[in-house]
Amino acid sequence: MQAQLLIKNGLKVTGEPIEVAVGNGQILAVDTELHGVEAAQTIDLHRNSYVSAGWIDDHTHCYEKLTLYYDDPDEDGYKTGVTTVIDAGSTGADNIRDFYQITRAKKTNVFAMLNIAKTGIPAQNELGDLTKIQPALMQAAVADLPGFIVGLKARISHSVVKENGVIPLQRAKEIQATLEDMPLMVHVGANPPELSDILALMSQDDILTHAYNGKTNGILDADGNVKTFVFAAYRRGVIFDVGHGTDSWDFKTAATAFTVGLDPTSISTDIYSRNRMNGPVYDMATTLDKMRLIGYSLPTVIDMITTAPAANFHLAGKGQLAPGFDADITIFQDKNGAKTLTDSDGNQRTTNHYLQPEYAIVGGEVYALDKH
Repeated sequence: MQAQLLIKNGLKVTGEPIEVAVGNGQILAVDTELHGVEAAQTIDLHRNSYVSAGWIDDHTHCYEKLTLYYDDPDEDGYKTGVTTVIDAGSTGADNIRDFYQITRAKKTNVFAMLNIAKTGIPAQNELGDLTKIQPALMQAAVADLPGFIVGLKARISHSVVKENGVIPLQRAKEIQATLEDMPLMVHVGANPPELSDILALMSQDDILTHAYNGKTNGILDADGNVKTFVFAAYRRGVIFDVGHGTDSWDFKTAATAFTVGLDPTSISTDIYSRNRMNGPVYDMATTLDKMRLIGYSLPTVIDMITTAPAANFHLAGKGQLAPGFDADITIFQDKNGAKTLTDSDGNQRTTNHYLQPEYAIVGGEVYALDKH
């Protein structure tokens, strides 16, 4: 077999040996050991590193022309071991075409959710003015950018909707129904509107992001127990997503949810320039370290950033290490050593092992990563 790349002597996240052959931007073969492969490039991992499908971050903010939440997709993406990022509604119908053009020059795979406000997020309160919700403009943008727009985003917290309550979410659900039920991600935060009213409007396969924040309008009641209506939404198929961010992930909340089985389907960072450089997010690997510290296994968290987001957003060809899938691969080590982790409320805990990405492979292109 002729191949562009051969990854030898790697480890699956479950510990078994794995080798992968790549060519023409796709995975050609995967097995515990590959024979007869003639490759232009070989990476021998000497059984010291793990090989997974390329990491997917399904909640980022990486439209560089904004002033509130912005970043370079490559800073959030391949440079941190993440091969695919989904921007979570930074842009709306007015500016998503410009965002698309910018992303064509990036090394990282970039997709986008379309903000239901046509302006995107130039300021915090984009849904305080209901006239910014223009269904016809949204439908035109989706028609113009098939394959790039993979979902809709509605930010439903008080600072965003102001006095409009859940009306923007009602509008989002109406628009979603006209777009073949495109995935809808809903941001939650401070009330009003109440989390109970938001979840009542969400359907199976809608995605609740910032699900594990420590706010009073969050998933825990005053006694620290998961609210009954939260479990009801979870059981009827609302997808819970981490969406760590500057303000939206709390050790206590996440640990309580882990204890009672209210597990996220997907892990995302809500990363942008400031919380990447100054914390508490920093990168996807650090977010995974936090999830492992509260009890999730390595195979579980890797599934939550590969198979799960690929399924949630219908990313064909991504999320699996299997022949025929895109050659998006993350190679990383599980290092021993103390690392201080900080949640969105300033609480700190120390882990004794942490993940360190070594290579990001995007469409077969190999990028060796800075390990510092």
